[in-house]
Amino acid sequence: MTAQYQVQGDVAIITLDNPPVNGLGLSTRQGITDGMAKANADAAVKSIIITGAGKAFSGGADIKEFGKPTALQEPNLISVIGVLENSTKPVVAAIHTVAMGGGLELALGCHYRIAAPGTSVALPEVKLGLLPGAGGTQRLPRVLGVEAALNIIVSGEPIKSEMLAMLPGQKLFDKMATSAESLAEEALAFARSVADVRPLPLVRDMKCKHPQGDAYFQFARNMVKGMSKNFPAPAKCVDAVEAATKKKFDEGMAVEREIFINLMWTAESKSLRHLFLAERAASKIPDVPADTAQRAINSVAVIGAGTMGGGIAMNFLNAGIPVKMLEMKQEALDRGVATIRKNYEAQVKKGKLKQDKYDQRMSLLTTTLSYDDLNGTDMVIEAVFEEIGVKEAVFKELDRVMKQGAILASNTSTLDVDKIASFTKRPQDVVGLHFFSPANVMKLLEVVRGKETAKDVMATVMSVAKKIRKTAVVSGVCDGFIGNRMIEQYGRQGGFLLDEGCTPAQVDKAMEKFGMAMGPFRMGDLAGNDIGWAIRKRRYTEKPDMKYSKTADLLCEKGRFGQKVGKGWYDYVEGKRDAIPNAEVVTMIEEHRKALGITPRKISDEEIVQRLVFSLVNEAAHILEEGIANKASDIDIVYIFGYGFPAHRGGPMNYADQVGLFNVVQAMNRFAQNPLDDAKFWKPAPLLAKFAAEGKSFN
Repeated sequence: MTAQYQVQGDVAIITLDNPPVNGLGLSTRQGITDGMAKANADAAVKSIIITGAGKAFSGGADIKEFGKPTALQEPNLISVIGVLENSTKPVVAAIHTVAMGGGLELALGCHYRIAAPGTSVALPEVKLGLLPGAGGTQRLPRVLGVEAALNIIVSGEPIKSEMLAMLPGQKLFDKMATSAESLAEEALAFARSVADVRPLPLVRDMKCKHPQGDAYFQFARNMVKGMSKNFPAPAKCVDAVEAATKKKFDEGMAVEREIFINLMWTAESKSLRHLFLAERAASKIPDVPADTAQRAINSVAVIGAGTMGGGIAMNFLNAGIPVKMLEMKQEALDRGVATIRKNYEAQVKKGKLKQDKYDQRMSLLTTTLSYDDLNGTDMVIEAVFEEIGVKEAVFKELDRVMKQGAILASNTSTLDVDKIASFTKRPQDVVGLHFFSPANVMKLLEVVRGKETAKDVMATVMSVAKKIRKTAVVSGVCDGFIGNRMIEQYGRQGGFLLDEGCTPAQVDKAMEKFGMAMGPFRMGDLAGNDIGWAIRKRRYTEKPDMKYSKTADLLCEKGRFGQKVGKGWYDYVEGKRDAIPNAEVVTMIEEHRKALGITPRKISDEEIVQRLVFSLVNEAAHILEEGIANKASDIDIVYIFGYGFPAHRGGPMNYADQVGLFNVVQAMNRFAQNPLDDAKFWKPAPLLAKFAAEGKSFN
């Protein structure tokens, strides 16, 4: 059992004990109901406490059960809550640290609740495309009031217990404990004080009304619709809470259950649940056990004080890790430090960062012009110009000065990490850490594992990634790793679409309607079109057979490098990011098309989306087959967190699974017939062809 039972005098205590967050799996649910049966049958027991061991009351559903039959096996959570409500003896929930999802619903089924200060309380199901399925939408409005409850349910965000305790008229907590340490003792005293109180209070019997019901719920629907157009769950939360105010409790529960089951089957919820599990799975490396010894990282050096170096440094300063930043010239150092200050000051101005925190972070930053000053640091990350000769000079110096056992990391986005490692006498200590720009904001970190990178280095950098709040995905060594290797094919398709009849605005609008944060041409302008130009020039020599549209080269020859120069595929006004279509660019595309003898055709949004997304999928299938990525879900994480792929579609591989791999292959076969496209590329990757033929999926 993952719930312990003990008796202290006349009080029975049921302690959930299912680390790390006391998830309500089948064994835990059985432990609760068995404990309740024992307590109610014991004449010496007058009251019952339910609490959680370790660092949580309960985080809700047990993720180990997701998609497994045990998740539905009796007693389910609704049945467990029924047992609590029907107890002949008072049940007190002693809540601490975390009470989320099913954990909060469990507490709401108890007769009384006592909470420790600092407890995070939430119903986060909306983040999985669902709503609370065990009475959360019916009970929370009864104890907190309709508006406060609906805000919590629709946002899914945690709120501290002491904040909730201050709400006028709240009945969520019957008592606030003095401290987390005194919770157990105060809960015992409270349980004894209510032992003889009858009738036993039930949340389900409380009144639930809103004085301007119809008007309020219409307002709430309008607000939710504007904020979550691609997600059905938030609007359904409004429906369920409205049912709590207009129907009898059991009828409201039936409405909640029906909505919950319908949402479970939506593509959006399936995608969000896939991402939830994928994000947790990304940190697991098949041949690196969880108990692998790690190297201590108490200080970090960053080479380069430019945009990337400064952003990388901020991640470590935010986590309380001292950073030493190196540059070749004092002016470059001064500029870098000034940019970091400016970024922090903007946060202070907006109220997102307190002055003392800002001062503390800046105090952790030191600078130097000499490599010799880096020798005491535990890890170094270079963020210099993306050219192999420059990297060679840097790593030879690092090999000379860094202490034994220090981790040497490169922020390269495309270059060969094994080649970089060969510039040192310690290739086992070298790893790629590809931060995405802006590095202090973007959540994704590609961890590039060289052929000689030590296992303890991998374990250490994955742990460090968590400390600096990054979602880390492991990639093998290849040109562009996972994300940039795939985006090259996406960009190539964008170019072919221009040759065949599209405008940049048409392609971007189709992809943004699909849900991408921005289309390929707006993305090119943001990243800098000159970066893609440099890669294509390299390709023309290395891979002369690879076909490209020449429109992007023509654009760069006009100096239209993107937002940084105020003009790219679009025009930009200083201080704004609005993309303004440019007539000269459209004319340039049309003239190039004419020179190639191509008659433009009308291209549907559906074709635009399929060609661009399926180009990602086909390249990703090659990446999987080559072992560059460990699993398909890692690729989905890269694209959600690094490239603005829509979360409600779950990443390119999940989207392909939903479309059906047979259908993906059929579409690719059609694209291969297009003489203006690249027929060779559209040959399905062997893994994709195999899965499609066998009726399998990537995830």
